[in-house]
Amino acid sequence: MTLLINPATGEPVDEVPDSTPTDVSAAVQAGRDAFTQWRDTTPADRARLLLRLADLVEADAEELTRLEVEETGKPAAVFRDGELPFAIDNLRFFAGAARSLDGTGAGVLSAGYTSALIRRPIGVIGSIAPWNFPFIMAVWKIGPAIAAGNAVVIKPAPATPRSTLRLAALMAEAGAPEGLLQVVTGGADIGQALVTDPGVDMVGVTGSTATGRAVMRGATGGLKRVHLELGGKAPALVFDDASLADMAFGVTMGATYNTGQDCTAATRVYIARSRYDEALEALHAAMEQVRPGDPWSDETDIGPLISAAHRDRVNGFVTRASGRVLLGGKPIDGPGFYYPPTLIADADQSSEIVQGEIFGPVLVALPFDSEEEAIRLANDTPYGLASSIWSVDVARALRVAHQLDVGVTWVNDHLPIASEAPHGGVKGSGFGKDMSQEAVQEYSVVRHLMIKHAAPEARDSFRPA
Repeated sequence: MTLLINPATGEPVDEVPDSTPTDVSAAVQAGRDAFTQWRDTTPADRARLLLRLADLVEADAEELTRLEVEETGKPAAVFRDGELPFAIDNLRFFAGAARSLDGTGAGVLSAGYTSALIRRPIGVIGSIAPWNFPFIMAVWKIGPAIAAGNAVVIKPAPATPRSTLRLAALMAEAGAPEGLLQVVTGGADIGQALVTDPGVDMVGVTGSTATGRAVMRGATGGLKRVHLELGGKAPALVFDDASLADMAFGVTMGATYNTGQDCTAATRVYIARSRYDEALEALHAAMEQVRPGDPWSDETDIGPLISAAHRDRVNGFVTRASGRVLLGGKPIDGPGFYYPPTLIADADQSSEIVQGEIFGPVLVALPFDSEEEAIRLANDTPYGLASSIWSVDVARALRVAHQLDVGVTWVNDHLPIASEAPHGGVKGSGFGKDMSQEAVQEYSVVRHLMIKHAAPEARDSFRPA
């Protein structure tokens, strides 16, 4: 059994049985049985299931909010009014995408033959979801895979399993074939069993870069497809013509949303030297307005970190940091695992606080002297997931954006996403896309169908016509 702890109080809220490797094998086999039926359903059938699921999730908002808040400590209003409606929108988008996953009519590619490219589902998908956004990340994995015609076995993070278990129950209520969505619980050993099970055809993971490497190693034996959405160290580039008021609000939101436990969080802000001191003052003023507190209070902006161990990890980054701590920098006294918004200036570019993924409400500020230097500093980490540019010069914003090694760049904002827009990174941030039509395609394979329709003159079959 795994004891679940409420991060806001440090007290137990529930316990969940751990799966065994035998349970994983049984779940995968059930998924294979369901896949043989589901792969031949029509796009309309898949869409109807996802639409029914979206309606059931919407009706279950109160219970899902309770589970998510108890396990993560995030503010109830943030989940209930933001993340949950977005997850519902994701499901409805994937329902529509299920009816748009067409192959390409290739026509006559060789004399006497008609070719067609057909998209087909892959099989059983083994998914591993993180603890920072347990419900919405489960939707991002399940939605496109089901829309493409696959079955799914998903392992939520050990600390946050109940909203995923609830989602599986709602999927069954929506009319899914038995075994189409299976949930296994537990830690790294269960994740490894899922990744290496010979009945799993593809593995999709959201987690740390270290987790991604371990998953890739486990998947090599079976030559499985791998989809990885991993860590990030997003830079915000603030040029001398930026609105500092807008920047301070947007970067603060980007740095502290979900208590900074977000792979796309604004973690490094590079500021034109001519505006550096002024920008630091604006950021300090904005960040000190962010209110940690009781997740059930409407006055709360951010909740606690996920665990005492993670709070200690975040604090370790800060205590070892080079530079000046301008705000925060120490755990908040009292119950729960709270850490304040923290602003650090003048750290060394090569230092741990700039290069490592902290996963807490910590923002590091550094100056730059030229556009070229800003781009170089922004790209100078192992990660490549997200970034933002702050400038009213559209030409410069486009010029800089094209040179950033990342999956997404926002201009004059940080964090907004849409169901229609792909989410994913490069370099140490992984590969593959969540959300959008791109995600549904990730969970399908293109096949070539070639039909002889005429009797061409005799020729060597291995020479072009």
